[in-house]
Order: sequence, then C-alpha cells, then structure tokens
Amino acid sequence: MFENILGQSGIVQLTQDISAGVLAPSLLFFGPPASGKGTAALECARILSCETPDAPWNCACTACVHHRTLTNPDLLLLGSRPFSAEIAAAAAAFCREPETAAVRLLFIRSVRKLLARFSPVLWADDPLGSLKEYMLALEENLDELAITIPSTQGAVPERGEVLKKISARILSNALKLEAEGMSETVPVSHIRRAAYWSRLAPVGKHKLLIIENADHMQESARNSILKILEEPPRTVTILFTCSRPELLIPTIVSRLRPYRFFPRDAAAEGEVIRRVFRETWTGEKNSLPRSGGTGLITTYLDSFLPVPMKKLYPLAAFFTASLAASAVMGLRKRGFSQSPRELLALGKFTAPIAEEGSLGRPVTDAKNLISRVLEEAGNFEISGLFSRFLGQLLFLLSESFKGETLPGEIAYRNIWKGRIRDAEEAVGVFNQKVALALERLFTELKREMIELSPELLLWEGGT
Repeated sequence: MFENILGQSGIVQLTQDISAGVLAPSLLFFGPPASGKGTAALECARILSCETPDAPWNCACTACVHHRTLTNPDLLLLGSRPFSAEIAAAAAAFCREPETAAVRLLFIRSVRKLLARFSPVLWADDPLGSLKEYMLALEENLDELAITIPSTQGAVPERGEVLKKISARILSNALKLEAEGMSETVPVSHIRRAAYWSRLAPVGKHKLLIIENADHMQESARNSILKILEEPPRTVTILFTCSRPELLIPTIVSRLRPYRFFPRDAAAEGEVIRRVFRETWTGEKNSLPRSGGTGLITTYLDSFLPVPMKKLYPLAAFFTASLAASAVMGLRKRGFSQSPRELLALGKFTAPIAEEGSLGRPVTDAKNLISRVLEEAGNFEISGLFSRFLGQLLFLLSESFKGETLPGEIAYRNIWKGRIRDAEEAVGVFNQKVALALERLFTELKREMIELSPELLLWEGGT
C-alpha cells in the first residue's frame, strides 16, 4: 500500500486510516509542489477499488490493472495543472530504457493524466474542435507504442529509433492539447458533471473523484461542489489536492479530512528522480544559484520545458527590475530627489539576476517590457507557466527585503499580493490575454508604489 510514494512521511496517517476502515468520504491532500500529493491521490483510488485485502501495488485484479494505466471508469480526474514537463521527462526516461516496464508505465500514465482532463464525462456536449484531433492522435500514438515494443524485440538499434519517433509525436500532440485545451481554473461545468457522475453506481467497488489544485476553482465551482460535499454518495470518495489550502473557502475545508504532505529533503528528492526517472541529477549544472525557491524535482522537470525555471526566474527578475526603475523615474518626474529604500532594494536585488540571465539592463517602457517578456516566455502558452511566473515575482519581492528592516515591507507585500492575485484571476478565470494582464500588473504596481513613496520617505526622513 503506497509503495510508490517515496520519501514522504505524511503518508503514514493516510495508510493507517485506510487500514482501519475509518477513511473520511471527503479528503484534502495539501503540501508543496512535487511532494507526492497527486501520486498518492491516484494510489488512493486504486487501493479503494482493489479486490484484494492488502492492495499491493502489483496486484493483478482487474480494478488495479486499469487503475495503474489510469483507464479505470471509476476514476475521474479534473483540475488545472501543468503536464508538459512530466510528459517530456517521462518520454526521455522511456527512450533511455524502453525495455523497462516501470518506465513504460510512467510514460503512459503521464500522458493519461492529461487525457483524463478531456473525459466525455466532463465535456459532455461541449465542442472540442481541434482538441479532439489531438486526443485521437494521442490515443493512436499510445496504441502504436504498445504494438511497437514487442514487435521490435531483438532489433535494439531499430527499436530505439522507432520508439524515439513515436515518443516525439506523443510529446508534440500532448503539448498542443495542453496549450489549447487546459484552463488555469476548474470551471463550474466540470464540477456539475462530476457531481452527476459521482451519484451513478460504480462499475467496481468504489469511485474516486480527484480535483487537483482545488484552490484554483472558480467561485461558482466552489459553490457547486459544496452541494455534493454536504451529502456525498456512499460509493464515492472526493479528494482535493492543493498547495495553498488557505485559498480554499472555510465551508469547503470544514468538510474535508486534511492530510499534510511535507517538503522532501534534497536527498529524498534525488532518490525520487533516480528511481522514477532513472537518472542521477543534482541540478547544479542546470540551475541558477538562486533557483527561485523550487525543489529539486520541480527544477528537474522544468529543465525539460521550452521555458525552464532557469529562464523563468531571471525573466521575472527582469520584469521586477524594470518595474522598480520605471517607478524611480516616475518619482523623479514628480519632483522627488530620493526613492524609498524598499524600491531601491527591489531594483538592487533583481537587476543583477536579470543580467546574469542574459536579459540586459531594465526597460522602463511598459509596452517594450511586456513584448520582451512574452517573447522570452513563448507567450506563456505552456499551461501553468504564467502562474509560476507570478509566483516568482512574489518570491523575488520577499528575497529583496531579506536581512533588512524596512518600514514599508508589509505595505509592499500587500500591494504585490493583491495585484498579482488580480492578474492570475484575469487570465485564469476571465480568459484575459496575458499581455493585457501583464500591462495592467505593471501599471498598477508602479502607480501604487509611487503613491506610497511620499509616506515612506517622510518616515525615513527623506524628501
């Protein structure tokens, strides 16, 4: 039970509750990214459906066989999350060891996690358009993969080349499906259809509904899920995962049994990469010295993206340094000869990071800055990339003020949190173009920092 969850002590209580038969009908797995929440949620679904008492990972019952390949009809997955990095990392591992059954399964599961978000249960009569073409192509790619592996046994060089080509096609179609089809939030229509599905009888023993990144649900979706949480069907378990439980509304949290997943240390994360992706990786050659607060697993997965964290972090620093420079210029135009220490600290910390990332000196013109950021980030087409960029902005703000006692630190934090939350909501909930959201974020942060400056300068004794 939970043999595939490595280096995570938070799984102990969950195992005990399942063994004792006291698992609650609605659960919350919360903890930092890459701490095993999603894998544990999928394993929980398999265990609850298993036809044998101890539910070992290698159980040969029909329910477990289908759960391992994520094709069990009693499992429904929804929620916003990035898939590209995991699929690309799994594809690389598969191409290195195509004969290893565990690696093949890793690759298949990584693709199935994406395809599950386009289940007919969730989309019903919604028009899929070109998304359906990518979905069908991926299904054909997976079938081709299954046929090719045994048919090329004994012809190692030829098999390797054929499998690399199939893997490349899978990755290409997956990237297109994710870029065009994945939303930043959980829409209310998916919640309503999932609620209907939950009330239908299971095919096997038990159903499990998993909502990943539940803190990204739309307001209407939150209200809709409350109805089923109040009276969950006996044959279904509802499981939420998230990194920021404080963003869930209290009426939802009060109906969930929480299980905390703790950050893994570097040694444990390195072991996960070695055993899961079959690679020894420390990140030293691929990361900036300041990695933006991400763990080794996340940094490893990011290294497979067209815009890895190695590039995203200095890009966020470039945006921040440019914003600080523009605000300083704005204060000078208003007749101020000095700038608050908070503003200067922000620019002093981030400008070298941007230059270290080969982005050059700050740009004070908003339109030129936004154009540059979009170009460097590939227009943020990878799902979840914009949210991570915004997260890096907050991290940089925090790092800029480290070791200093600044009177305006709390005010700055509140301003930035509010405006970044607005930008994330504008793109994720209201489908605003990223360019417009970034331009408004720049304009509003600059305006509010300038307006706060006279008060801070008076406090510091400046003019």
